Amino acid sequence: MNSKINLFVSVIAFVTLAFPSPEFATELNSQKPVRVFIFAGQSNMVGSDSKVSDIGRFPPFASLELPQEDIKFSYSIGRENKFKSDGWVALSPVNNVVGPELSFARRVTANSDGPIAIIKCAAGGTHLGGDWNPDNPSGFEMYPLALDLIRKSLAELDRQNIEYQLEGFMWHQGENDMFNEQYMANYGDNLENFIKKWRTDLDAPELKFFIGELCTKTIWGMDLRPRMYAISVGQKSVTDKVHHTAYVPTSHVGVEIGGGVGLHYHYGTLGQLEHGVNYADAYLRSIGVTPAQRSQLSSLPFANKSTIKLFVLAGHRNMEGERAFTQNLTANPQQKELLEDQKQIPFRYQLGGGYLASNHWEALGPTGYYETFGPELSFGATLKKTEGNIAIAKFTHSGSQIVDWTPEGSEAKSRNLYPQFIEFIKDSISDLESKGHPVELQGIFYHVGENDMSFGPFRKQSPTWIQSFIKQSRIDLDRPTLNWFVSQQPPTNHEQVNAIDVTSELARLSAEDPHWFHIRAFELPKQEKQLVLDESGVIELGKLLAEEYQSTKD
Repeated sequence: MNSKINLFVSVIAFVTLAFPSPEFATELNSQKPVRVFIFAGQSNMVGSDSKVSDIGRFPPFASLELPQEDIKFSYSIGRENKFKSDGWVALSPVNNVVGPELSFARRVTANSDGPIAIIKCAAGGTHLGGDWNPDNPSGFEMYPLALDLIRKSLAELDRQNIEYQLEGFMWHQGENDMFNEQYMANYGDNLENFIKKWRTDLDAPELKFFIGELCTKTIWGMDLRPRMYAISVGQKSVTDKVHHTAYVPTSHVGVEIGGGVGLHYHYGTLGQLEHGVNYADAYLRSIGVTPAQRSQLSSLPFANKSTIKLFVLAGHRNMEGERAFTQNLTANPQQKELLEDQKQIPFRYQLGGGYLASNHWEALGPTGYYETFGPELSFGATLKKTEGNIAIAKFTHSGSQIVDWTPEGSEAKSRNLYPQFIEFIKDSISDLESKGHPVELQGIFYHVGENDMSFGPFRKQSPTWIQSFIKQSRIDLDRPTLNWFVSQQPPTNHEQVNAIDVTSELARLSAEDPHWFHIRAFELPKQEKQLVLDESGVIELGKLLAEEYQSTKD
């Protein structure tokens, strides 16, 4: 079979993380040998800057710090000082680090039949052009090291008379190649050769490769934007033409919050756990495992031909709800009500820049791809008390920066969200109108990019970028007086960026525009981490946006 893995992720994402779902169906054969998966790459495959002790902070991933006794694991991790299993052991964290294999294994075994085993070889700061070069390995010579590990691990399965099949190769690497001009320019060719060589050396011509996107939410996704983009172009050039390969988006996952301004290079604990889920979902789709879908509204809950007020929510990490987990609402009776579908409010969404999207209108409810929710829940609950027929459309990408939302975009053309966003709004309006309802677009509620506030050049440009965004949207939507509600949480307080008074500049520009409302979300509940809001913060943000809108009508 010479076909590519179908990984169009815009419209589906799995709805369970930790537990099996009876709604999943598989197309696996009845004969079930051990499926062997290879994990390889550099620091964001190792799990750098993650901590096993932090797993308990993220409810969907509870107990992954414990050994998974039914999963075989063989590994060599690190550079100068390597951690080695020296044979097969039970899958568990290594060196107090959380790797993507932990959540991957749980996700795959919960949603498909048959045992699995994982072989992992990864080391931070390594190059595809050098260390992983199959023809002329240099540096830490990772390719021959990994090949030897895999062959010995498979030989041990043979010795134990365990039937197996090589099922997939998870590759996450590329950050270091972007610092070498030659490696960066040749990344696509080098990756294609890498895949070809592995299939030859392992005698596995149909081995599936899952190529992980470099996360644009990290600081490198901002200050090294053109180089990150160049690597992504090289990766996609391979997954577009080489059979049994897939490009796996990762920019929407959590990223570690560091010291200083808060920006970081690594996923950290939460990001690694979600990183593994991304790979698992990509693999499951490749074998025909289909996800359960949220129920769609069979009809709109409004009288025929009645007018609908449409509210558009947009933004980044906190509008998406990166660290707002549904499980943490269950203990509070008032907050728990937000987890119930609000059937009087139609809702459609496109999250993660298209990673997860509704097919049609659904009842407003939790929709985050990692059992998370955004401010739309409390926003809708607050508005429905006074506003009559309302609908909410939400478009977010937590791995974006404000420049990605501008009509001009940036040199990283594939990250430009503006055309998608405008089309999303137009489609939302036309769909409601096609059902016989006049639509009044009440406004766009945009929460300023959190990462932008920590990176000086972007913080400085943010107000004029937003102004450009607003101006062109009114033209393209043919609504010259369209209201924009631009909210911001307290910008990063650090000596590196404090000289840039972004709040005053946003206030100045909004004062010049009678239809631009600047919302200072400065009284949200105190947060444990910079940049990101937890459940309480996200809920209060939604209430604040609704109340600020209502105040404009008084």
